[in-house]
Amino acid sequence: MNFRHYASLVFIVLSNRIHHHFLAGLIAAFIGLSSVAAVHAVTDSPLEAQIETFVKSLRARGSIRSSERTAWAAYDLTSGAKLVSINENAPLQAASMIKPFVALAFFHQVNSGQLLYGPASRRHLELMIQKSDNASTNWVMSQTGGPAATKALLERHYPDLCQNLRLVEYIPSNGRAYRNLASAGDYAKFLSELWRKQLPASDEILRLMALPGPDRLCTKTSQIPEGTRVYDKTGSTAMCCGDMGIVVAQGTDGRAYPYILVGIIDSTVRVSSYGSWISRRSDVIRNISDMTYMHMKQRYPLR
Repeated sequence: MNFRHYASLVFIVLSNRIHHHFLAGLIAAFIGLSSVAAVHAVTDSPLEAQIETFVKSLRARGSIRSSERTAWAAYDLTSGAKLVSINENAPLQAASMIKPFVALAFFHQVNSGQLLYGPASRRHLELMIQKSDNASTNWVMSQTGGPAATKALLERHYPDLCQNLRLVEYIPSNGRAYRNLASAGDYAKFLSELWRKQLPASDEILRLMALPGPDRLCTKTSQIPEGTRVYDKTGSTAMCCGDMGIVVAQGTDGRAYPYILVGIIDSTVRVSSYGSWISRRSDVIRNISDMTYMHMKQRYPLR
């Protein structure tokens, strides 16, 4: 055998070995990646199971009626993990929880030079978010062209945040706005982008949502420490009780551990005893907020 023939044989053998090793490496890598993907695809959510069990027990006792639907969403903003997704994509009555979206549309127009943010508009936005003032809400919405134009603006520029958004009416003087819809998932995506400062005037919207006022995520809860920061907007009608917000839990290590919680209880019929109904449903949201905080406390060194 001459040298050239011998060299050719050696090259073929080595090439086959390299090829086999390369192929084996690809297979191993694929298996590894598939395993990683499977781990991430299957989310073990004891909090979601706990909430489902709690809501079922309320239904069994008649504390939540068969005519009422609920939706819940929770996200850990530190790790990016989705903690709860129950009826997250169901379009439900928005009530006043639609108002941060109205603010987003307004600030989009400010950012594009179409509107000015001055003392008058600032006052209307504060009243809209902090006091849930309906006249101010209608004023702000009129600046962006009314319900249909505001909805079109949001869908054009922020489609991922309003996949189930139905903004079709101004808020009536009696506050009975039942036709505007959104989903828990819409609110959660909005809040996530807001916290990441990806929306126009994110800092100002957060300031508005942090102004002192009643909430169902921290106020009157039993497990969440007093003084815990919350950025939220409640929604209350005789057919809807909800809250959407970011709770900024404080750790014993001095760090902040923020998370999103959205809770909606939607009635298909208008309730007769508004005061007692809204109070009891608010307490349901507070109970689930306590559960969420305790779950976060298992993940992080919270106070």
